[in-house]
Amino acid sequence: MKKILFLSLIVVAVTLGWNTNESQAQSDELKIGYVDPNSILMRMPEMAAIERRLQNFADRKRREFMSLQEDLQAQSENLEARRSVISAEAVAREEQQLTEAYVELQEFEQNYSVELQQQQAELMGPLLQRVQTAINDVAAELGLTYVLNTMTNNGDFIILYASPEMQENYDITARVADILEL
Repeated sequence: MKKILFLSLIVVAVTLGWNTNESQAQSDELKIGYVDPNSILMRMPEMAAIERRLQNFADRKRREFMSLQEDLQAQSENLEARRSVISAEAVAREEQQLTEAYVELQEFEQNYSVELQQQQAELMGPLLQRVQTAINDVAAELGLTYVLNTMTNNGDFIILYASPEMQENYDITARVADILEL
């Protein structure tokens, strides 16, 4: 009986030992790299042209908005100047038209935001795809399990610390830039 208990304990100990070694081997296989895609995008020659196009688009929409806003203001001032000399029905009609124009102005502003986002996605899509392809190539070459972005879209850092060894071996930003010939 003592021998069976002793053998059972040995089997459990050996099994636990193998599981520990197995989990250690699995954690050794996990390789994480990181990249700063924004620094890569800023180095791409096409980025300056895209930024100019987006700025031109935004400026044009802003001018359209200001023109509509000025027209609405002029119509409102015109109504106020004539309010005492026109009928109540005419005032009500013009107030209704002003309300509709104001709603259209608000819709224009909302649509502008959506159009700007669509324009940005359309222009940036091919660049982002090229960067992603280069990241995939470097990650495969280095045998990385994961590649992290160094920052969020809001500019918050994801990687708060990386040891010098990690920076040297797993920051793939320069290698991605090399693939993109930047």
